Amino acid sequence: MDVLDFEALRAAAVSAEPFTHIVLERFVKPAALRAVFKDLPPMKGRGSFPIEALKLGPAARAAIAGLESDEFRAIVAEKFGLDLKGAPHMVTLRGNSGAQDGQIHTDSSAKRVTILLYLNPSDGAAWARQEGCLRLLRGPQNLEDYAAEVPPVDGTLLIFPNGPTTWHGHKQYVGQRYVVQMNYMTTSAKAKAEMRRHHLSALVKRLTRAA
Repeated sequence: MDVLDFEALRAAAVSAEPFTHIVLERFVKPAALRAVFKDLPPMKGRGSFPIEALKLGPAARAAIAGLESDEFRAIVAEKFGLDLKGAPHMVTLRGNSGAQDGQIHTDSSAKRVTILLYLNPSDGAAWARQEGCLRLLRGPQNLEDYAAEVPPVDGTLLIFPNGPTTWHGHKQYVGQRYVVQMNYMTTSAKAKAEMRRHHLSALVKRLTRAA
């Protein structure tokens, strides 16, 4: 299934403010978007779930497979001047946002690159109020001091190499908010521990669902 627009990603500009990143609207092709939305699993709880533990329909699976592909890895490596050959990766899906979510943070140092794919319809009133829209921040103190804001809609893709100043967060939003997160990981002990927890979590969720 032809779901992701790799040509648009190849042509996308790399922005430098407030840190190096790419934002690409409609990375999920418009013709496939509705099918991808339909194929997402219902998710009631907060938190990120290992993709292996979830039951997705074929269009959503195709989107995940595209993110995990060698083609996607090669484009990201070229865009940011990184050597990602052999870098392990981790994929999760979050379906809901709670009152505690969105606080200003940087990602774990075990994560070399963060990739976020937003899978929500663009007609939500909350997005128009900027609730749940991820802000790329100039510092750790002020959510209003942002250089870019990313509405979590319509297959928008955000990619950034992680670092000590890659501050981001969003205004509080409580409700359904689907986002696929994929990370290229380091090979550090911390990254290996995160990967082990990720796979153990997937196994536990599969066994719980089967019980």
